[in-house]
Amino acid sequence: MGAMVPKGKIFSGMRPTGRLHIGHLSVLQNWIRLQQDYDCVFSIVDWHALTTSFEDVQAMQTNIREIALDWLSAGLDPEISPISVQSQVKEHAELHLLFSMMTPVSWLERCPTYKDQLQQFGLKGKEINMYGFLGYPMLMTADILLYLADHVPVGQDQLPHIEISREVARRFNFLYQVELFPEPQAILSEVPLLPGIDGLKMSKSYGNDIALSASAAELKEKVRLMVTDPARVRKTDPGNPEVCIVHTYHKIYSTAEEVAEIEEGCRNATIGCVACKQALAAKLENMLGPIRERREALLAHPGRIDEILAEGSRQARQKAAVTMNLTREAMGVRGVLD
Repeated sequence: MGAMVPKGKIFSGMRPTGRLHIGHLSVLQNWIRLQQDYDCVFSIVDWHALTTSFEDVQAMQTNIREIALDWLSAGLDPEISPISVQSQVKEHAELHLLFSMMTPVSWLERCPTYKDQLQQFGLKGKEINMYGFLGYPMLMTADILLYLADHVPVGQDQLPHIEISREVARRFNFLYQVELFPEPQAILSEVPLLPGIDGLKMSKSYGNDIALSASAAELKEKVRLMVTDPARVRKTDPGNPEVCIVHTYHKIYSTAEEVAEIEEGCRNATIGCVACKQALAAKLENMLGPIRERREALLAHPGRIDEILAEGSRQARQKAAVTMNLTREAMGVRGVLD
């Protein structure tokens, strides 16, 4: 028998900024698939949340638990991959500090999301032009390289951050004449664009989201409120599915054959909006029902969430300690920091 090929390594995380909605589910489903083929570490990145919400920390611990609940309810398995909390693994901060000593500021300033988000938050009256926000990609780089991750599942908007992590890895290896850090490759997540029930961007703050934790009654009500073709007043009026949010959801959650039938029925006025919504609600209930059941089982043992996060963070620190020993040695600071 040939030697076993070692698994690739993956790091990924989410900021604890509020409950997750069904737009996040495709990301979690991708993580669950990746668990089977890669050595993964998943982290609730609370320090990242502070870069834009440093004044609003009252709900931080609640949000951490809620996200952990959502992850576990969706099927992420802590027995396969550690589920950690960023701030409970101090090595993230140490590696971020060491990387900041050798990374040009211009690399961070040229990141396209930096100025875009400064402007977006500024329009909301929120000032985030802080040292920590400028260094967001550097903290993300430390998150990834701390576990020597060679792959990172991300969306298109995160590609500039992955490129910075590649540049930092390359620069570190060159400066210190080591082959320690891999140059991470992005795994582009094909996440469908899911609008809110009113057609705007889905967000808890808009009240237009469908939470992963939604009850059956809440789910039905959200679907009932979905915006349809405003020109279709009566069932006998032909509709335009292209301007209907219910149709947008059907294209994601229904089969191609079902979508074709719905489109024809809408245009020919042989199916009404109520029936179309009922069919969608049934699809979503089939998807969210098992998630809800797993969530209720976890809530029956509230201490279990804390145990999983503590154990996941302990395992993450074990992995991180190996990387940090090698990093300190390469930078000549091992005797100072140990």
